[in-house]
Parts: sequence; structure tokens; C-alpha cells
Amino acid sequence: MEKNTSFTINYNELLRGIYVSRKDRVGDSTVTTFDIRMKLPNREPAVSQPALHTIEHLASTFLRNHPVWGDKILHWGPMGCCTGNYLLLRGDYESSQIVDLMKETFEFIADYDGDIPGATASDCGNYMLHNLPMAKWEARKFMVEVLNQIQPQNLTYPLKPVEEEI
Repeated sequence: MEKNTSFTINYNELLRGIYVSRKDRVGDSTVTTFDIRMKLPNREPAVSQPALHTIEHLASTFLRNHPVWGDKILHWGPMGCCTGNYLLLRGDYESSQIVDLMKETFEFIADYDGDIPGATASDCGNYMLHNLPMAKWEARKFMVEVLNQIQPQNLTYPLKPVEEEI
């Protein structure tokens, strides 16, 4: 069976950052999937589920309402490994093109005060699994330590050498 693209990444060397995970053709359009990696995989604690859930609600609401990017947002959702999120955009993009959008998004989360959008029993499948203070803390950490000083190595996946893929 062929490996998923995400299984060809060298997670031992993956840094926090913004990566193009894949590009898919859907009809005449391209869908770009981004890996928004907030944590060093297997080298630091993952984002807690309540904080990641809150980040999901805040980021998806912010992005879908963004005046420039809103109509290009297809999906924002957490990774199962709890080390980041996936962002799917309608269009063919590179990581460097969404750095400012991610800065805006994580600044919004870091500064957010108020009720978490969609965090009610009628709007969410697990509305009690939220932690706004930790979501804000994680967002600020990612923004300050990564997004505000992003480097080329935070924008391109480290691939495994061919011999490791056997």
C-alpha cells in the first residue's frame, strides 16, 4: 500500500512552521493543504485537546470571516497528533504566501476575550472540551517564537532520505 504523503516527512527534523502538505486538483481548481505545525513532533508536549479545540473554533471562525481570504477557506482542523492544524485553501499557494494570514489568525486567538464561538451544546459535539486561557497561551507562543521570526526552514518540509522509506 502506498504511504500517505504525510508519512514521508522526517518528523525527527520537522520544525514548527507553515508547510505545504499537499496540492490536489479538484475539477479545474487546486486545493492547497497546509500543515500549521505548532509543536516539535515527538520532542515537546503536544497541545492539550481542550486548547486545540478552542484554537479550532477561534481560527475557523476568524478565517471564514476574513475580508480577503474568507472565500478561499475550505477547512481548518486539528491534527490527530495534537501538534498543529491543517488549513485547506481553494487555490494554488506556497507557505510564504500565508505567513501574514497566520500571524493575523494567531494574534486574534492570543488576544481573544469573550465567549468561544460555537461552544454550546447545540453548536458543538463536545462543547465542554475547551480551554481559552491555554489556547491563548499556545497561540502567543507560536506567534512569538515562530511566526514573528519565520525562516526558510520553517516553510519547507524535511523529507526522509529514500533509503529510510523502505
